[in-house]
Amino acid sequence: MTTAQPLDVQPTPLALLLLGREADPKSERGVECPGDLPAPSAPDLVERARAAKEALGDKVFVLGHHYQRDEVIQFADVTGDSFKLAREAAARPGSEYIVFCGVHFMAESADILTADSQQVVLPDLAAGCSMADMATAEQVAECWDVLTDAGVAGSTVPVSYMNSSADIKAFTGRHGGTICTSSNAKRALDWAFGQGGPDTRVLFLPDQHLGRNTAVRDMGLSLDDCVVYNPHKPGGGLTAEELRAAKMILWRGHCSVHGRFSLESVRDVRERIPGVNVLVHPECKHEVVSAADQVGSTEHIIRTLENAPAGSKWAIGTELNLVRRLANRFAAEDKEVVFLDKTVCFCSTMNRIDLPHLVWALESLVDGKVVNRIQVEPETEKYAKLALERMLALP
Repeated sequence: MTTAQPLDVQPTPLALLLLGREADPKSERGVECPGDLPAPSAPDLVERARAAKEALGDKVFVLGHHYQRDEVIQFADVTGDSFKLAREAAARPGSEYIVFCGVHFMAESADILTADSQQVVLPDLAAGCSMADMATAEQVAECWDVLTDAGVAGSTVPVSYMNSSADIKAFTGRHGGTICTSSNAKRALDWAFGQGGPDTRVLFLPDQHLGRNTAVRDMGLSLDDCVVYNPHKPGGGLTAEELRAAKMILWRGHCSVHGRFSLESVRDVRERIPGVNVLVHPECKHEVVSAADQVGSTEHIIRTLENAPAGSKWAIGTELNLVRRLANRFAAEDKEVVFLDKTVCFCSTMNRIDLPHLVWALESLVDGKVVNRIQVEPETEKYAKLALERMLALP
């Protein structure tokens, strides 16, 4: 379990919690969203952020997730996916303050991996993750009881996606499992299935789509080998026989952005842009992944576009802030990059980290006040770190 423990904290001004306008579902596909996020409310915010960061010097290290808006990314010392950022923070023990421009579970991971002398700050505590919130510690403990009653807990290895709370990572560590990213999910599953005999199965948390896509697309399992555990139904909505027959027990969770892409999105963009390459994240639904030309993590998407030939056309199925940034970056190389869907725009929780929040967090640090500090309690940290270390040791 984690708590935010601010020191000398003033309540977050209500104005900092406001977010954006609505999206226009009838908009043309591209990388501009008619429901775009509003400009910062004060014109001097950029200068204030720059001044505060300069005043703090090496004491602060700012992490920016790929899905952050540009106004925040410009102040990041490093950008990347959640695990890369946490490791980057751990590699800089001299930075007293780690300001994580991402979401809550990411800040937790940074706190787990950094030294006790470092303090992790999340500029807005409301920046959560809908996927991570779909699996609570109580629900997962109840699921394990169901597996125990069915006689399969002893042959089940939990594998939890990085996009999970510290509590879920700790559960995984306690029960002999490992963490995975979207890049190494196959390696994690190979390891998990190698922990026991032929009856070994995996409980995959909390993203059903990444688990299913990895098992079926990358490992050759069938859809029939996968069952979905629904924490809102008695017994997960599964019989003991179904649990015993399964190889993959998938938690009923998903990413609110990637889960919205549809097969119709893929068909439509192929009709609209002849010769387009469809590149999607493995958090997308199985039918979307099956219809795409390429599938890969955020870092894979970036590398693929970097290596793509001039004149190529790409429809990207991931969060819009990143897609728009890539479109602008590669336009000069005559690479056309568009958003896969018409109606999905920003990750609303990720975008709670805006320039007003970042300025508030940095200026508070300049004043000697640590706001919105994220601390994982020692017992949770111990087992979550164990699960993360198993991932780092994967062959």
